[in-house]
Amino acid sequence: MRIDLISIFPEFYDVLDLSLIGRAQQDGILDVRRHQLREHTADRHRTVDDTPTGGGAGMVMKPEPWALALDDVLAGASGRPTLIIPTPAGAVFTQRTAEDLAARDHLVFAAGRYEGIDQRVTEWAEDGFDVRPLSIGDYVLNGGEVAVIAMVEAVTRLVPGVIGNPASLDEESHSDGLLEYPVYTKPAVWRGIPVPEVLLSGDHAKIAAHRREQQMRRTRDVRPDLYARHLARRGGDLA
Repeated sequence: MRIDLISIFPEFYDVLDLSLIGRAQQDGILDVRRHQLREHTADRHRTVDDTPTGGGAGMVMKPEPWALALDDVLAGASGRPTLIIPTPAGAVFTQRTAEDLAARDHLVFAAGRYEGIDQRVTEWAEDGFDVRPLSIGDYVLNGGEVAVIAMVEAVTRLVPGVIGNPASLDEESHSDGLLEYPVYTKPAVWRGIPVPEVLLSGDHAKIAAHRREQQMRRTRDVRPDLYARHLARRGGDLA
């Protein structure tokens, strides 16, 4: 998978050289490329923003540097890349979104700043990209880089070869619409608190049933919205 990251702060993405994503790059599974948006400006100040048309507070990112940067990426692409634009006004990024994007060959992330990117960039880019404005939650960040890092990690860990044991993905939170069950390790009793006895029984069927029950209970208590959605899909009360 090829991933292009465009930003005025490409050094934000140094964290992606660490751990599993860094190793996947070394192994050739991921091809992650960083791009400095300011390299696509024409003035000596390398200006990427201007005042909002129609008035208002803040600054808006100018369209031309983005068009030039995206043209540069597109010139070296094979096929039609997917362009992800992090924005609080986008569709919510979920595990299903991550699964969808993990099946793509080429992702491009455009990290905006200030009040965002001129809307015409989104419209113009549709000629060459599959454009996906996405939000990681109902809050506002200073820029899109943190959201990009979160999405890149969520997506790339689903790419075959990035996670050493693919089976570890099967029972994670949101993999089946529920939160993950509580997990434990040794010792069996820690500071007077024991792990659930069933986990020490060696009875795999009972352990699986216990974990499922804990999944349902945790989802019901912590994320009632997910729990209700799960029940609606299954067509009844499974508590």
